[in-house]
Amino acid sequence: MPADRPLALVTGASAGIGTAFARELAARGHDLVLVARRAERLHMLGAELHERHGVQAHVLPADLADPAAPRELADALQHRGLAVDWLVNNAGYGVPGTFEASGWPVHADSLQVLLTAPTELAWRLLPGMRERGYGRIVNVASLAGHVPGSAGHTLYAASKAYLIKFSQSLALENRHLGVHVCALCPGFTWSEFHDVTGTRALVGKLPRFMWQDARTVVREGIEAVDRGEAVHVAGRVNRAIKALAKLTPDRLGLWLSARESKRYRQLD
Repeated sequence: MPADRPLALVTGASAGIGTAFARELAARGHDLVLVARRAERLHMLGAELHERHGVQAHVLPADLADPAAPRELADALQHRGLAVDWLVNNAGYGVPGTFEASGWPVHADSLQVLLTAPTELAWRLLPGMRERGYGRIVNVASLAGHVPGSAGHTLYAASKAYLIKFSQSLALENRHLGVHVCALCPGFTWSEFHDVTGTRALVGKLPRFMWQDARTVVREGIEAVDRGEAVHVAGRVNRAIKALAKLTPDRLGLWLSARESKRYRQLD
């Protein structure tokens, strides 16, 4: 562990799993760098964490859809003399509807947030972790990256599958240097995610046993990366779904996906 309190940078910290990561890490004595677009929410969260846990919370508002954002964040950290020990790449969202229903700029922004920004942030912050001999990188992926693709939200599962493979390779390259990397794969989680994508009414029809709360997901993720797991699927139900998906022939898996995805994917 670092000599002083470890410093954790959390993207998408203004809501959902990102806020839960910030609160849990602060409770464990981590200082925070809070990153998201909504500066007012970040300042409120930072004040809450400082008052409750006595930690420092640095607020760096950023839109990760901007290709310059990862470099600007790294420059801001260097300017403030902040060395990041934990990187939580959590920011993300799904684009509802089918692939052709949205213009290319919409898809380009999605790919920048889901793929390029977390990859570049890892690239920029990893050298310091390696040099200090300690680091943790959590890439928030999804159960969607382990199961057959679905119609609608076309790029989401593909992006999460990338994060899983990226995390595995990064873990193998760095674990001998004290840097652990883990792809955390939640299933359905109570958060604002489905409100933003406009699918709350659809997913609300799913049985309650398929859902987890964000705090539980986050605790599993923190414990998994500390243990050195390269991939962790949160929740027993989700781990069972992943195992079943691996055993299911592709044709049957796609047929099941086509049938079931109508229940939780917006297709228009």
